[in-house]
Amino acid sequence: MTKNKGKNVTVVGTDIDEVKYLNQHSGLTYNQVKELLAERYNEKR
Repeated sequence: MTKNKGKNVTVVGTDIDEVKYLNQHSGLTYNQVKELLAERYNEKR
């Protein structure tokens, strides 16, 4: 088993920094979508 010196990884080897980066660039969150839909719904009323 190799050691990942200087890398922020889980016990099974998942690169935590890479996961955080991908999450930041993955689009809207569930709550952001709900808020956007509520705003558009209220505009039409």
